[in-house]
Amino acid sequence: MKSNAIVALADSNYFELLNELILSIKSFQQSKDISICVLDAGLTESQVSKLKDKVDEIKKANWDIEVSKFKVKGKEWLKSQVSRAFLPEYFPNYEKYLWIDCDAWVNDWSSVELYFKACDNGKLGITQTIGPGYKILSKVKWLFGKIALIKSQNFKHAKKSGFSNAISRKLAFAPHINIGVFSLQKNSPCWKIWQDNLRIALKKGNIFGSEGLAINICVYVNNIKTEFLPLNCNWIASNLLPKFDVKNQTFVEPYLPNTKIGIMHLAAGLWKNNKDMRENKEVEIDIETVDGKTISKSLRFQQS
Repeated sequence: MKSNAIVALADSNYFELLNELILSIKSFQQSKDISICVLDAGLTESQVSKLKDKVDEIKKANWDIEVSKFKVKGKEWLKSQVSRAFLPEYFPNYEKYLWIDCDAWVNDWSSVELYFKACDNGKLGITQTIGPGYKILSKVKWLFGKIALIKSQNFKHAKKSGFSNAISRKLAFAPHINIGVFSLQKNSPCWKIWQDNLRIALKKGNIFGSEGLAINICVYVNNIKTEFLPLNCNWIASNLLPKFDVKNQTFVEPYLPNTKIGIMHLAAGLWKNNKDMRENKEVEIDIETVDGKTISKSLRFQQS
């Protein structure tokens, strides 16, 4: 029995991205020692059938915390905002879990190894969305040139979700933590703390982003033990475009020493002519190469 699992979730609209994530994992020989598990949040029967020979387990995602039907409005994919906090209940036969959003893919196996190592001893393995080249941490609106209205993602969501001023302010200027890629042990105390925060967030706040808000509170307010991994372990391309190393045919960080991107994450999409690369594989954007040229390229996984 394999002790570690990579888990992802998708609905029918994101099936192609999910399939690419799976192919990217399987492109590495080391993946034979890792289970791949899928949470089904609205896949078609045909799509599930296509996945069965590629993955170890497929389970239907549930609303593990009751939410308003009005908020859901038939959007099954929103289960991803809840179910990822309950992975040991869906797939109980593993010791460690690495969640990867289906709009991400593995470019370098060393990041997978880092995530599984990071969650030793009950710690949360995760990446902050801050690094060289990031120019804005939080948005602030200035009134009369003196009074600042905080517009940070965590602050606004925490306030809307009914968390106290003390908690909201503590999150206001903390580096945002993206929950699209994370690792946790089965017996980590973080699961329950996360679930408790998530229950509060879901009562008043938006469903989308609630799981991320809850995990940010875990780290910055509850002070859970956390192993912060390098930015290349969860490279959010919409925040900062990578460069391309033509010689080695791989994506790298845009600044020296041009570290290889470990997990490429297309969160929030990459747009050209009103088309999102996540929805249209033909979309290409201009990115720089390591040697200073510009090329047009897709950032989606390309099977060699």
